[in-house]
Amino acid sequence: MQLRRSTRLTSKRIPTATLPSQPVPKKTQNHKRLSQTKTRDIEDYFSQDEDNCVRAHLLRWYDHNQRELPWRRKHGGAWDDDGDAKEKRAYEVWVSEVMLQQTRVSSVVAYYNRWMERWPTVHSLANASQEEVNEMWAGLGYYRRARFLLEGAKSIAKQGRFPGNAAELLGVPGIGNYTAGAIASIAFNEVVPVVDVNVVRVISRLQAISSNPKESSTVKLIWNLAGQLVDKSRPGDLNQALMELGATICMPTNPKCTNCPVSDQCRALSLSRCNKSSIKVTDFPPKVIKSKQRLEFAAVCVVIVQNELCENQKHVNGNLYLLVKRPDEGLLAGLWEFPSVLVAQKQTDVKSRRTEMNNYLKNLNFDLGKNYDLVIREEVGEYLHIFSHIRLQMHVELMILTTKGDLGQLENQMKSCQVTCKFVHGSAMESMGLTSGIRKVYNMIEEFRTKQMLTNMGEPIRKLKRIRSR
Repeated sequence: MQLRRSTRLTSKRIPTATLPSQPVPKKTQNHKRLSQTKTRDIEDYFSQDEDNCVRAHLLRWYDHNQRELPWRRKHGGAWDDDGDAKEKRAYEVWVSEVMLQQTRVSSVVAYYNRWMERWPTVHSLANASQEEVNEMWAGLGYYRRARFLLEGAKSIAKQGRFPGNAAELLGVPGIGNYTAGAIASIAFNEVVPVVDVNVVRVISRLQAISSNPKESSTVKLIWNLAGQLVDKSRPGDLNQALMELGATICMPTNPKCTNCPVSDQCRALSLSRCNKSSIKVTDFPPKVIKSKQRLEFAAVCVVIVQNELCENQKHVNGNLYLLVKRPDEGLLAGLWEFPSVLVAQKQTDVKSRRTEMNNYLKNLNFDLGKNYDLVIREEVGEYLHIFSHIRLQMHVELMILTTKGDLGQLENQMKSCQVTCKFVHGSAMESMGLTSGIRKVYNMIEEFRTKQMLTNMGEPIRKLKRIRSR
């Protein structure tokens, strides 16, 4: 939901803005004509009457139509002046806004409630470990957000107080213009704008802005226009009203223009009515061509050790899953996964993948021949996991082993390698915080083992039927 962290929060007006004469690449002639907009003063975009009209209609609509969400409270007059109450409110807004970035509200609610139950204040979060935070976040995606929340909480706890305005908030690790504006306006009633993808869409349609929404000149223009609209007495509610309008009415593909409280002020709607065959409301803002996702391939081996009771009583009887911790930087930083190796497309055959995986396990001091007996090694299937910039084709296999020695000693040997790894009991896997991709692989393994068990159970029955039929 954050537009660009490089743009500065400002409500100052810049003197002029020239809309680009060139359309976004590969767009229609319709957009070529729309993009040929003359230079206009920013002040001409929203007159004082327009400002007042849009604000009044938005706030009235928001008061009656806002969704009931756990991090949102309805406007009820003056804000509480108590400092602790404001800091708690700021923390709630911060957590919710970070979770909502690139994630649907319906997915966030349950995560938010669990998070606030575990860490109700910024100081309680500051005392958490990265692994605890990662486990709580697992499945929500974009895991850098969780790391930034923890880093930010530690920074605030060190300062001794929650920053009380947008300028100070920008000094907190992981907080950019959008999040700073949301916290400052909603929790501290500061008159600053908020611009997310929903606000970009609403303002682009209100003013029929046809320039590329990712270009710096357009970004500045939209932030400026959002700053013009901020209500001086209810800045947080106005900002939330704009976002709510974009999320529920002024949607990307099927806007509900007949239900829109500001449809009379919408220039995109006016243009579409005058040019029914050539211009649509959904032409604003123009769609930007996304860079193509690269395709990668990975060999994934789910290693299960069938373990007997260890001398040190650390493990009980049952299946132990080998998990490996990813590096602290990069994709899915610091998260746990099954042993995985990236391979070239030409190395996705079974023999090549197993060779790469065997070498990887040796680097973990996981010596198959020396310390373990192989019970089964079978191909399970493939799974395509989609990241924002990567399509990862995972080739999944199952390896079941028994130990030749004491598992505690084998674990100590594995600790000497540079990669962090551990065994997790099967009973803990169901409740463990795993990424959605790793959870999918785990479910594939469980389904495979269930089918295998049913097949093995059915074999004696089939033999008995054959004997009886003779």
